[in-house]
Amino acid sequence: MRNWVKPQIFSWLLPTATAVLLLSAPAQAARLEYWRFDTAQNRLHFTTAGGVQPKAQLIANPTRLVIDLPGTTLDRQAVTQPVGSSGFESIRVGQFESDITRLVIELSPGYTLDPQQVQFRGLSPTEWTVDLPTPQRIGAASSGSAALPTQSSSGVQIENVQVTPDGFFIRTRGGQPQVKMERSSDRSLYVDIPGATISPNMGSRDQLLDRHGVARMSVRPLDGSTPGVRVTFVLSDTNSDWQVTASNLGGVVVLPGPQGSRVGSGSVAMAQNPSSDRQVTIEGIELQQDGSQLLIKSNQPFTYTSEWDRASGAYRIVIPSAQLGNGVQPPQSTNRGAFLWVKLQQEDPQTVAILVQPAAGVRIGPLTQPSPQLLSVSLQRPGNVAAGPNSSTSIPTAPGPMSYPTPSPMRSRDGRRVVVIDPGHGGGDPGAVGIGGLQEKGVVMDISQQVARLLEQNGVQVVMTRQDDREIDLAPRVQLANRVNADIFVSIHANAIDMSRPDVNGIETYYYASGQRLAQTLHNSLVQGTGARDRRVRQSRFYVLRHTSMPAVLLEVGFVTGAEDAPRLANAAYRTQLAQAIAQGVLQYLQNP
Repeated sequence: MRNWVKPQIFSWLLPTATAVLLLSAPAQAARLEYWRFDTAQNRLHFTTAGGVQPKAQLIANPTRLVIDLPGTTLDRQAVTQPVGSSGFESIRVGQFESDITRLVIELSPGYTLDPQQVQFRGLSPTEWTVDLPTPQRIGAASSGSAALPTQSSSGVQIENVQVTPDGFFIRTRGGQPQVKMERSSDRSLYVDIPGATISPNMGSRDQLLDRHGVARMSVRPLDGSTPGVRVTFVLSDTNSDWQVTASNLGGVVVLPGPQGSRVGSGSVAMAQNPSSDRQVTIEGIELQQDGSQLLIKSNQPFTYTSEWDRASGAYRIVIPSAQLGNGVQPPQSTNRGAFLWVKLQQEDPQTVAILVQPAAGVRIGPLTQPSPQLLSVSLQRPGNVAAGPNSSTSIPTAPGPMSYPTPSPMRSRDGRRVVVIDPGHGGGDPGAVGIGGLQEKGVVMDISQQVARLLEQNGVQVVMTRQDDREIDLAPRVQLANRVNADIFVSIHANAIDMSRPDVNGIETYYYASGQRLAQTLHNSLVQGTGARDRRVRQSRFYVLRHTSMPAVLLEVGFVTGAEDAPRLANAAYRTQLAQAIAQGVLQYLQNP
């Protein structure tokens, strides 16, 4: 028996019991470059050179998860590595066919897992993670084969509620939600999802909207003993009928107006499959008022592929069998907007391409289709990352506005230099932990975001390897820098030593080969700009320095275990000083690279 698991780009769990069609095959041959199984999280992480669309299936007798990478080659012999995690036995990687690389995760004898809980995340078309549930003994299941998906909302999480041009989209993950909907006499519309839970990462559960005839929205657990979630819409317009739709990409679409009849309790209108025999017309591209989403609208259902464009460094969305409508214009960027520019291209009579260049610190998040005729491109700004408690220690006064040197004439792409800023660690990897629980990952995230803003203000294009508190391996960081053809790579870290040595303090800067002059320039700027102790420029074989194709440095901005450095690093004003010194050093270097 086989259970298929359908992966989609950008964090969607789409289990189904039948075969699935992928969005598209890669345009060019890809190559599997790296894989690792994290036993602590039951997570497989792999990266490729060239975009891929994985295809997975769970096979019984013996139970194993098979992940195929179409259009991908493996430049080595097949390997088998033991996993050493409860319920998992080994991972095998080999060339299944001439153009298909296969990864096989073998379960221990007598174990199985629920395919509904297998979760693919596409950090980009070349970087993927696969989260696996804890295997269960077959004796605890109803039969000796893997459990089939059930029509239940059990395991579904509500992530957020988004406003779309047509209505509302309740974004879910973890399976196919079951929906009940009813109207009340107190001007409320209730959308109940039995068995679901609210994601701990969900932001505000109450919103004032004044959109589509809705004044206010709230998300709450169902009352009483019934598990589930209730989304309540308080109506300002009570004359509209409402339609609820279970999206074929997960989530629930809630639409007002005459396009559908009122839906009673337990009734769900299913989304229709896209038509492939007519050309799609792209009718508009809009930026939501809060700047969090780009919305691409068409006259009929459509499919798409997406990847980072090597030539421009922008994110590229390709819509086949499509044409641009008359007068369709891209949205314009505003001050401190989420993107620098959006470009529309009719690449040939049958293909539309949309390129989005995000601003510094902005991540292209999940691409979702709230309805078959609408594509939402999430533009995610990270929240402020707390580096630690404020300190009463005397901190040197932060300098006023700096006089930055003007970079020399630009050479790359749209006329701007490209700098990759790499905040170290993140997510489950806090990095060094020092005095008072001060964590490296938070310190360097704050500094990196400030460096990015300063460089952007001075005409430099910045790409960040992570924009929020997530764990990213070393290889994807390097691959991103090489992929966008960056001019320089700056990895920002905080140092540590044994807690019994609070006397060790100061700034260290590392390089490997071509980064020596960059390292000296940044190191001098840091020491002079902060007055911190000088622990010299050093040569080292750090992975991110050896594998980048441009001048690269790794900065250790101080010791979280140091009696002098730790209270400084915990202070926001000092982190701003560090960021200003790094930005000034980068701009000095770009004058004479």
